[in-house]
Amino acid sequence: MASVAEKLVEALVRAGVRRIYGVVGDSLNSIVDAVRRSGEIQWVHVRNEEAAAFAAGAEAQLSGNLAVCAGSCGPGNLHLINGLYDCHRSKAPVLALATHVPSSEIGTGYFQETHPELLFQECSHYCEMMMTPKQMPRVLQIAMQTALSKGGVSVLVIPGDVAMESVPDQAPLAHDVLRARPHVRPSDAGLRQLADLLNGHKKITLLCGRGCACAHDEMIRLAGMLKSPVVHSLAGKEFVEYDNPYDVGMTGLIGVPSGAHAMDRCDVLLMLGTDFPYQEWYPKKAKIIQIDLLAEQLGRRSRLELGLVGDIKETLSALFPLLNGNEDETFLKSCLDDQKETIDSLNSHAKGIAGHKPIHPEFLAATLNEVAAADAIFTVDTGMVTVWAARYLRMTKDRRLIGSFGHGSMANALPQAIGAQLLFPERQVISMSGDGGFSMLMGDFLTVVQHGLPLKIVVFNNGTLGMVKLEMEVAGLPDYGVDFKGNTNFAKIVEAVGVPGIRVEDPADLRSSVEQWLAQKGPGLLDVVVNPHELSMPPKVSLSQAWGFSLFMIKDIFGGDTAAPIELVESNLR
Repeated sequence: MASVAEKLVEALVRAGVRRIYGVVGDSLNSIVDAVRRSGEIQWVHVRNEEAAAFAAGAEAQLSGNLAVCAGSCGPGNLHLINGLYDCHRSKAPVLALATHVPSSEIGTGYFQETHPELLFQECSHYCEMMMTPKQMPRVLQIAMQTALSKGGVSVLVIPGDVAMESVPDQAPLAHDVLRARPHVRPSDAGLRQLADLLNGHKKITLLCGRGCACAHDEMIRLAGMLKSPVVHSLAGKEFVEYDNPYDVGMTGLIGVPSGAHAMDRCDVLLMLGTDFPYQEWYPKKAKIIQIDLLAEQLGRRSRLELGLVGDIKETLSALFPLLNGNEDETFLKSCLDDQKETIDSLNSHAKGIAGHKPIHPEFLAATLNEVAAADAIFTVDTGMVTVWAARYLRMTKDRRLIGSFGHGSMANALPQAIGAQLLFPERQVISMSGDGGFSMLMGDFLTVVQHGLPLKIVVFNNGTLGMVKLEMEVAGLPDYGVDFKGNTNFAKIVEAVGVPGIRVEDPADLRSSVEQWLAQKGPGLLDVVVNPHELSMPPKVSLSQAWGFSLFMIKDIFGGDTAAPIELVESNLR
């Protein structure tokens, strides 16, 4: 008679799971041993369970399949929480195995006892405790099915002793997880109303998100019929930007002027598969239409003229016969001209002159874009690294871009790159890490070494928490508590574990160093010293932001620190 742990592993194999990310220990040991004896699932030994969740989330996003992470009782599974929040908000189908103290000790204040069935509720669709082997394998089946069908996290809490018990013969047999998705589109009346609105206006802008992942051709066709500029969200960049003659960039604080202007000047904004969260960047006078597969996301960011539930591909396919088309290209041409000016401006910042130190981070991001493979997978840390990736990386049909775009966590890039590289061992995987983010989960560089992963890490080493520094300055506050002292040499650190590290301080050495780093057979780290005073100007600057920044400069000068404001101005002069 098989144990709960054995049946669990058997069901995971049948569901297509090929690896589990986690840290072994006490209540988890019987499951780990079942993995060992199975031989069909790889146990990926990470240094922190938070990294396990991030890695599983990246694997799930890139594959569309179920990915699994695990943590032992108490602190072990608590470490999963931040990564699981990111998985859930990224709609990545992830199953977390959160093992628990012995069932007889639950409720006694036992060593390492927590209440995981409560703790994980907010970052999961399904979170249940298996208190008896009779629940197996049905609750596991529900957990896997829920994660895949809803897109997000399921948590299965298993006391360590229950995992070792035998599954009774009368336990229900698990079937294979079901992956069929229904065709969802609005009603005929809803489509007619949508068509009437679009046929009645000439200045229409499309705002497209990750919901367009499987509807790229339909989105391009719609933009061509309506003569519409296409603005993409950050999460939608990898699915929308490539091979798109109508794309005019991003909007929002880290977006570009051409994206913001295309939204500000339109008469109708058509949102396709995006839950863009920043209300202040929506147009004030335009009619807004939103189409999304999730009804609960309709109208929660702005007032809608029309909200429709539907898969983007199915909805647009049904809409095309109802559209008259638009022959007036005036609005589209003005937006594309605006985009050309924006690109020229961005390119003027992405330069380096021999001997001019420190290196501009835009120059580093643009160089990565030029040298990286056409099917490279990029993972990007939250903060200023995300800004440079959003503005300077150019997507192709085969490139992917993964980040903590919904949760905004630090330290996501390295562990997400681990998951990506394990899934695609032959592809080029590049972790664009900030020095703050890399430092936070730097221990999992040892995971890279242990598993012999060829992934490449580039550290934007500016010695500060760059985004927080900018936030303080814009708010009129002196930047405080954001700097890292000691001029950390990350290249030297990784050399201590046998990995060649390359440090770059002069712009003249950058391109050759990037090429050398990417050509390395195994793991590699590129430590690039970049300008800590680089300003990422938003598409439009409010009066309060301008006043706040001026106030910061005045406070620094009258506080006796004249060097910092002067250095900031000089470093941003082109």
